[in-house]
Amino acid sequence: MRVIGVLGGMSWESTQGYYRALNEGVKAALGGFHSAKIVLISVDFAEIEALQQQGDWHAAGELLGNAAQSVERAGADCLLIATNTMHKVAPAIEQAITIPLLHIADATAEQLTADGITRVGLLGTRFTMEQDFYIGRLEKQFGIEVVVPDQSERDTIHRVIFDELCQGRVEDVSRQRYLAIIDSLHAQGAQAVILGCTEIAMLVNQRDTTVPLYDTTALHALRAVAWALND
Repeated sequence: MRVIGVLGGMSWESTQGYYRALNEGVKAALGGFHSAKIVLISVDFAEIEALQQQGDWHAAGELLGNAAQSVERAGADCLLIATNTMHKVAPAIEQAITIPLLHIADATAEQLTADGITRVGLLGTRFTMEQDFYIGRLEKQFGIEVVVPDQSERDTIHRVIFDELCQGRVEDVSRQRYLAIIDSLHAQGAQAVILGCTEIAMLVNQRDTTVPLYDTTALHALRAVAWALND
């Protein structure tokens, strides 16, 4: 079994989901007392969030690149960035390490493609929904058309992520708002919706809607488990 490196803490609320999913994935595959071999470094999200708000992605890339080097030095054989948004600086992180980076958008797109999904809705932070680093990868590398919510809906989604989910708060009124947005994206022709922020699965899951949902945390973890087990 190869060692999975995890760059976490963005936020720690979702990173704990990664830890559980990676270990459950290995146990499901191997049985018995097996668990995942993991090297985890958890950064201080306050530093990252401040750089996001300042738009200083270069500094964020340097900070996370240094943390990724620590993960590699600790013995990791691959790296997961345990957040969708900070894949914006994935190129800088890749340049800082020699081990492979397993990209969250690729893990998601591979499953979408396998399921025949060609038009998909996307929920995430404002950065993920409005910038090209995530949407462009899905469209250019995988030929998947992406539909995003309108401006007011994007504002709501972003606010709930930072003001509630990253703080460990799960509010039913926010769940209902998210479900309404998911229904709207489906009405616009989205065959499914990506939960493109690792915290969103804390709020909504497949039991809440008939619209197919793709949980990026779960898919990313499954991809890493398969890689670690040489599948």
